Amino acid sequence: MKFIAAACLAGSLLLAGCAGTTDSSSSGNSAQSTASSGGTGSKAAGSAAPVYPGGPLTPITSSEAHSQSVVTLAPPADMWDRIRRGFKMPNLESDLVRDREQWYASRPDYIQRMTERSNKYMFHIVEELERRNMPTELALLPYIESAFNPQAISSARAAGMWQFMPATGTDFDLKQNIFRDDRRDVVASTRAALDYLQKLYRMFGDWQLALAAYNWGEGSVSRAIAKNQRLGLPTTYSDLSMPAETRLYVPKLQAVKNIVANPQAFNTELPLIANHPYFQTVTLTRDLDVELAAKLADVRLEDFRALNPAAHKPVLLAAGTQQILLPWDNAAVFQRNFDAYSQGQYASWTAWVVPNTMTVADAAQRSGMSEADLRALNSIPPRMLIKAGSTLIVPRGARVKEDVTAVVADSGHLSFQPEIVNRRTTIKAGRNDSVASIARRYKLAPSNVAEWNDVKPNHAFKRGYSVVVYLPVRAAPAARVGSGAAPARGRAAANTKGGSAVKATATRGGNVTKSSGKQQVVREKRGGTPAKKKR
Repeated sequence: MKFIAAACLAGSLLLAGCAGTTDSSSSGNSAQSTASSGGTGSKAAGSAAPVYPGGPLTPITSSEAHSQSVVTLAPPADMWDRIRRGFKMPNLESDLVRDREQWYASRPDYIQRMTERSNKYMFHIVEELERRNMPTELALLPYIESAFNPQAISSARAAGMWQFMPATGTDFDLKQNIFRDDRRDVVASTRAALDYLQKLYRMFGDWQLALAAYNWGEGSVSRAIAKNQRLGLPTTYSDLSMPAETRLYVPKLQAVKNIVANPQAFNTELPLIANHPYFQTVTLTRDLDVELAAKLADVRLEDFRALNPAAHKPVLLAAGTQQILLPWDNAAVFQRNFDAYSQGQYASWTAWVVPNTMTVADAAQRSGMSEADLRALNSIPPRMLIKAGSTLIVPRGARVKEDVTAVVADSGHLSFQPEIVNRRTTIKAGRNDSVASIARRYKLAPSNVAEWNDVKPNHAFKRGYSVVVYLPVRAAPAARVGSGAAPARGRAAANTKGGSAVKATATRGGNVTKSSGKQQVVREKRGGTPAKKKR
């Protein structure tokens, strides 16, 4: 009897459990809707009457079983795993993708260097992408743009990890002055790049077209789409007519994505990138030498520059660079050492605004530097004057207590004008030439011509006499500082009153005179060797 009673009790419990089960196809009951909208539904079940199915039960189909996304409980093993989980862009299948896969797979050393370099930046980029709900494939884009080198600069003057052109950088609030270039800044350039990519995606509604526009420009992609529309052709990335570089752009990214998704298939081993922040920001409260900052943080100078590549001078200005990046564990070390530092000034350099146009030699004398050091530190080309209002990096004296102001730190610039040099030149006097006629011809003061030749102002020269004059020689216009463009070399020419051109050429072996017309000009070699522009 005890056995029969136990069996009856178990049967009753089983029937009660079945009665509490809801039918997934039924609707209209508030308790059932609450239970199915999220969570376990235990609270609703405890406060509502059981709902009995009104018809026969049906099996759950395959599509219904997979209709809801499954949230994994295990955190990503590393950054590669985290990136793979965030892939959202449609895959591109083409022969160009296969070609780029083989190109990367056949260069394991290149992949190794590139991926190891990205170790410092990948966590921050992926964090930003996930915060914006953007595809994590975009974290691989710097591999295509710069091989994750924040100091990279292209022949077209695009700079940084994300390769911003100067004008585009300005459009996205990336400051560029003599102290820093935010196109190279890790945090600022990443923010700007993701802003730009989001803007392009809103314009085109397609990530492949957005990437093409990132490489080629939104105007070019828009015109290519409009052209295909007029011809009745498709307007996808693969259908547009575009330059070879842009045609390969998305296939390169797809190839890297495929390698990251399945490195074993390409005999590739990706270095470990931990799912942990590599760096943290530290507020800069005083102007600080770059070398001292690295020393206080106990990091190598090259590692400090890799995290703070925007600074291209030996000093960090607190008014312009409010934060620096340091490896996660070194931030506290830096702060402790900075607070305890008592060995003198934090910065041995400062900014000096030139009060009036002057030569480099005068500026060097006033700043207490050698001319060569001033040129090298401030990238001053030869045969140039420094224009008034320009900002130079110069040594900071012990009596200078104030840091550089925000106005100078944000708007500091360096401008030049060609230096006019008077070069000693000899001229063969013609018939009836005098001090006055030669002075008129070359726009000189008669008193100067008379003094240079040790004669009186009314003196008449004999025909063929070598007359000494000092003629101005203007340097060619300087290229934009930091552009890498060399100034053009022009030919020297002097025009006589009668219109005949006189050209002079100097050789290492001495002076060679080439004449056209009656006048002859001999230009002597200028002494000294021009200083080389340091980059």
